[in-house]
Amino acid sequence: MNRTALRHFAVTARRTLIGAVMQKVGAVTPAQPVTLAERIGSDGIERTAEEAAYRWFSRSIALRYMEVNGFLPAGAQLFTDKTALLCQCRMLHDLMPESFPQPEDWEVFLLPEELLGTDGIFTRMIAAIPEEDWREQVQIIGWLYQFYNTEPKDKVFADLKKNIKIAPEAIPSATQLFTPDWIVRWMVENSLGRIWAEGHGEPEHAGWDYRIAEPEQEASVREELDRLRVQYGSIRPEELRFLDPCMGTGHILVYAFDVLMQIYTSCGWTEQDAAAAILRHNLYGLDIDRRAYQLACFALMMQARQYAPDILTPEHQPHLACFADVTDVDAEALPAPLRAFAAQFRDADSYGSLLELYPPEGSGKLPPQLAKMQQICGILGQQYDVVCTNPPYMGAAGMHEKLSAFVKGRFPDSKSDLFACFIERCGQLTKSGGFYAMITMHSWMFLMRFEKLRRKLMQQDTVALLHMGAGAFEQSDVGTIVQTAAFTIRKTDIPDYLGCYADLTAAPNPERKRQLFLNDPTVYLRKKTAFQEVPGAALAYWASEHTLHLFAGKKLGDLAVPRQGMTTSDNDRFTRRWFEVAQERICFTATDCAAAQRSGRKWFPYNKGGGYRKWYGNHEYVVNFEDDGRELRAFHEILNKKSAGGRIKNREYYFRRCIAWTFIATTPGFRLCPEGFIFDVAGSSLFVEDALQNALTAYLCSNTARYFLRLVNPTMNIQAKDIRVLPYIEAETAEVDALAAENIRLCKEDWDSFEISWEFRQHPLL
Repeated sequence: MNRTALRHFAVTARRTLIGAVMQKVGAVTPAQPVTLAERIGSDGIERTAEEAAYRWFSRSIALRYMEVNGFLPAGAQLFTDKTALLCQCRMLHDLMPESFPQPEDWEVFLLPEELLGTDGIFTRMIAAIPEEDWREQVQIIGWLYQFYNTEPKDKVFADLKKNIKIAPEAIPSATQLFTPDWIVRWMVENSLGRIWAEGHGEPEHAGWDYRIAEPEQEASVREELDRLRVQYGSIRPEELRFLDPCMGTGHILVYAFDVLMQIYTSCGWTEQDAAAAILRHNLYGLDIDRRAYQLACFALMMQARQYAPDILTPEHQPHLACFADVTDVDAEALPAPLRAFAAQFRDADSYGSLLELYPPEGSGKLPPQLAKMQQICGILGQQYDVVCTNPPYMGAAGMHEKLSAFVKGRFPDSKSDLFACFIERCGQLTKSGGFYAMITMHSWMFLMRFEKLRRKLMQQDTVALLHMGAGAFEQSDVGTIVQTAAFTIRKTDIPDYLGCYADLTAAPNPERKRQLFLNDPTVYLRKKTAFQEVPGAALAYWASEHTLHLFAGKKLGDLAVPRQGMTTSDNDRFTRRWFEVAQERICFTATDCAAAQRSGRKWFPYNKGGGYRKWYGNHEYVVNFEDDGRELRAFHEILNKKSAGGRIKNREYYFRRCIAWTFIATTPGFRLCPEGFIFDVAGSSLFVEDALQNALTAYLCSNTARYFLRLVNPTMNIQAKDIRVLPYIEAETAEVDALAAENIRLCKEDWDSFEISWEFRQHPLL
């Protein structure tokens, strides 16, 4: 599948269709339907045009998929003209009402001529995307939808840089990330496949290449697992319940359908009967995005159609639902018993499956406008044998006010990111003894802010974990920002259970990671109790037992004080390169804040991190700290009245000799920093008595410290609390001091050899 071609087509088609629709929206004619004016009045011209353009785009790609695969019903014609297109859409609406909404009259009026004709979007699609890419690869629909959202997603992230929070309607565009097919297979096979295989054996010719075999366990663990296998062995195919609470366009559900088909047919079911039973009994899905929901319905019906040609009927619709369909109900207009029920769904398009819903009091048939609420409540009101998803990734900084307050109240241990909240929620939705499988950012495994979440998860059993790091997704725009791990957790608590942890971080892209997993993965077997000795219970699965025990001894925080420095909140205003200001305005020799104030100078050396450098250097910046930071403090006072802004913290450590490092770095470099510097967050510093400075600098510059740091926090953000918990073994200091002093001297000479240093005198070659 040529994803570059898919992306180019989707982005170009969006621009073309929106431009064509905008022209029609602006052309007021007697033929313009009343509903168009109403739509524009409620949504505005731009959103109306965007919605119309998307609806015709989605219908086009769905029709093309059905055409190539021979799924169009008898009597359907190819795209020829507007009448034929509308006829096809209405015919398919009668068969699949959720996948093919009936075209409204305002949509029909805005149908762009650029969609049809010899040079229309549909013709371009046929030319740009080969037939083999459509043939029985229904995930192509999800790829096209994600690429269609490329420009809206770019806008969301551009707005975030301006501190504009992600609005509810923008959450889908901001958080959509299509999961590579092999990772979907890994998650489903190691959850749904595993729960069936442990009780019944793997179906013959199943081809579950990504299922991890159970490692050899201790006798007590084997006894517990045998009891579970007896429990699993009594399950019939139609009793399995599988949920994707953030289903997107249904990629995971589609593969789960295939696995269930193998399970059913291994029990003697025909494919026709099995397809109907899977839709009726097994699969459930939810999403906040109406567009993605419609495509998920379509994808699942197309997958069923491969096995059962007569299944495209309203009676065989899957158990999927969308939160965006339940936010417009006026709860206050309902009878009192139903008012509280409907009020639960307020802002449901932001909270999604994180909601914990309660059915209405009493019994009886609900009014039609509450039917979808009742369906969602029913889906979230039960527990599942398997919960499997790729949740949204959104840090707290991007959440709008209501969403932020909601996760802080409901998920205090995982509130830092939506994906972490969904880890907790998926556990709640899973039956005792069942599995939940996810792919998420890997930060939950290591960062201190997720420690309580990790300790909660240690009350369950991690069956398998793939640590993929950067490059797991095929979308080039996420780069190294999205560093991930996929995992399967069984909702049991067996203390001595050995979980499988595979390290795929060295492979640079999805295909190389897949090949590494299949051919020669580095696998570690670890009990969850082993992580309890690591500071913050970080999942340092690659460390030996001896290494993990070292964390129980003396730590660097027993000898030294790591601190973060100030945040100016406006570096362009308050910082300069030292050579950008007059030398007589800079004080290089202050030893504390009082001495700095007495100097009467405006600018002072500023340790601001910088690139990778060990032992000495990166002295490039100065900061405006005139009169004890008078201007800076006044700026912060104004800023902090509006929101949390800059802080001048740890002032008692300013201008002291220290060991500095760069906060964000792929490879951490530690440097001895002389007196006279203020330090900021990006140039965090370690303060220690003079007698130990050289020895600790040597330790932090060593491969040993780098190894320990990766155990505590393998991300690029090296924080003060990570330095504090590093184990420290005392060595013979005289020799270490001498070697460290020599390294510092050589690196200082190197730094001063170039004009970037304010102590530069002469180039060494002269």
